[in-house]
Amino acid sequence: MDKAVLSGPIIPTFLRFAIPSILGLLAITTASIVDGIFVGQFVSAEGLAAINLLIPYLSLIFGLALMLSIGGAVRAGYYLGQKRFAAASDVFSQCLIAIVVIGLSFMLLSWFFADSILGFLGTPESILTLILPYFYIINAVLVVQISTMVMYYFIRQDNAQTLASSALISGALINIVLDALFIIVFDWGLKGAAAATAIAQVIQLIMLSRYFLRAKKTLSFSLTQQHWSEIKPAMFNGGSEFINEISGGLVILVLNWLLVSRLGVEGIAAFAVINYLIFISLMLYYGISDALHLVVSQNHGAQNVQRIRQFLLTALSCILLISISLTLCLVFFPEQISRLFLDETAEQTLLLSQQFIALLWPLFLINGVNVIMSIYLTAIQKPIPSMVIALSRGLFLPVLLLLLFSWLLPEPEFLIALPLSEWLTFIIAIVLFSWYRPSKQT
Repeated sequence: MDKAVLSGPIIPTFLRFAIPSILGLLAITTASIVDGIFVGQFVSAEGLAAINLLIPYLSLIFGLALMLSIGGAVRAGYYLGQKRFAAASDVFSQCLIAIVVIGLSFMLLSWFFADSILGFLGTPESILTLILPYFYIINAVLVVQISTMVMYYFIRQDNAQTLASSALISGALINIVLDALFIIVFDWGLKGAAAATAIAQVIQLIMLSRYFLRAKKTLSFSLTQQHWSEIKPAMFNGGSEFINEISGGLVILVLNWLLVSRLGVEGIAAFAVINYLIFISLMLYYGISDALHLVVSQNHGAQNVQRIRQFLLTALSCILLISISLTLCLVFFPEQISRLFLDETAEQTLLLSQQFIALLWPLFLINGVNVIMSIYLTAIQKPIPSMVIALSRGLFLPVLLLLLFSWLLPEPEFLIALPLSEWLTFIIAIVLFSWYRPSKQT
C-alpha cells in the first residue's frame, strides 16, 4: 500500500495515480479508435456498423467484469487502508476466480447460440456473413479480456499502477500495429481486427501477471477459497459500474433497433462514429475515476474526510477541463471527425454522422461529472445512490426519452433524448451528493 494516499500532498499524489491510468486507458482508446478507422476506411461502413451491433452483448460481459473489478478493488482498498492484507487478498482471489468462470460460460453460450444472439441484436441479414467470423474470434478471447480487467484494477491498489498502465499501453500499441498488418497488408477484414485484439489481450495479461513475481506485493492469489463471503459485497458495491456498462449496452440496443428501422445500416454506421467519441470521453473520465476510487476508498477506510474532499475537487477540475476541450472539438470540427472513420464513398453516412454530432455535443459537457459522482459514491461504499445515478443516466432516462421522442420527433432529431437524459441525471447527482458529501462521512 502507498502511504502517500493517506498522507502525501493532494495534487501530486492524485496525478501520480491518475496520469498512468489516463495514459493506459487512453492507449486502449487510441487502439479502439484506430481499429474503427481501419475498419471504416479499409473494410467498409458496413463493417463499422457490424462492430456497433455487438456493443450491447459485449456490454453485458464487460459490465460483469467491471462490477467485480471496481467493486472488488474498492473493497480491497478499504481493507488495505485498515492494514487487513489477508482480507484484501481474499477479495482479489475470489473476484479473479469468479470472472474466469463467467468468461468461460459466456464463451460457450456465444458459440452455441451465435445466430440467436445476433438475431436479437438486430443484425440485418445483409451483414450476417461479415459479422460472424469477428463474433467467433472475439468470444474466444473473452476470458483473457475480462481477466485482464480484474488484474488491472486490483494490482493498482497495491502501488503497481506503472506496471498496470504499461501493460495496457503495450497491448494497445501491439493492437494498432497488428490492425495495420492484418487489415491493410493481409486484407483479412473484420477477422483481422478481431485477431489483432485477441493477440494484444493475451500479451497484456502476460505482462500483468508479472505482478506475482514482485517481492513486496501485498495482494496474493489463492485458488483455494473456503469462505466466499467477499463476492456478494464486492458485486453489490460495484453494482453501479455494472449498471453503467449494461445500461449503455441496452441504450445502444434500443438505438440500433430504431436506426435500423428508420435509417438502415447507414444509420448504424453513422452512429458508430458518435459511439467512438462517447467511448473516448468515457475512457478519459474512467482514467480519472480509477485514481479517485483508489484514493477515496483508502482514505474512507482511514476516516480522512478532508483528504476525500480535496481529492474529489481535484478530480472534478480535471473532468471539466477534458469535457470543455472535447465539446469545442465537436462544435468546430464535426466534418473532420466524421471523415476519420468513413471514406469519401460513404457520403450519406458522412452527412448523417455530422447531423448526429450537431445534436449530441451537449452530452459531452456533463457526462464526465455524472461518472465522477457515481464513482465517488461507490468509493465511499454507498452503492444504492451510486446505482441511482448510473440507472438514471444509463438506462431509465435515455430509453424512456428515446422511445418518447422517436414517436414525437422525426429522425434524427429524436437523438436529443441522449444529452437531455445526461442533464437531468446531473440534477439528480447534485441532490445525492449533497446528502452524501464528504463532511457527512464521519
